[in-house]
Amino acid sequence: MLEIQERFDTVGYEKLSERSGSAELHITEALDRGEVIGFIAYSYGAERTVVYDYDDGGDLMLCDGMVRSVMLKSVLKGIKHMLFELSDDSKFDNLKKLRFISGDSRQCGDLDSFMNGCQSCKNKKDNV
Repeated sequence: MLEIQERFDTVGYEKLSERSGSAELHITEALDRGEVIGFIAYSYGAERTVVYDYDDGGDLMLCDGMVRSVMLKSVLKGIKHMLFELSDDSKFDNLKKLRFISGDSRQCGDLDSFMNGCQSCKNKKDNV
């Protein structure tokens, strides 16, 4: 059974912790039967959430779930923008496929509307 859980330490993620500089690094892991199968590393700022890295093990739906979980937590904190500062340029491909970003942009703006847009799609599907 898949679980997405935030860690409360950065053990094993020290290099990412260095990349985040003075920002407090948060790690959310995807677990399957207690085994880590993916993660997303990020920090919250006053104006935006910064994502430093993620590993989805090649599973596009896992990428979607992890990014959306961080988006939701950001919206709940009143943060409206997400910036992807990934060192591996190939990871932007999945973010584009999932329409979190477009073109050469590294930012997903207006997270609240993005998350409400998902609710709108659900309502349209239910009404068909």
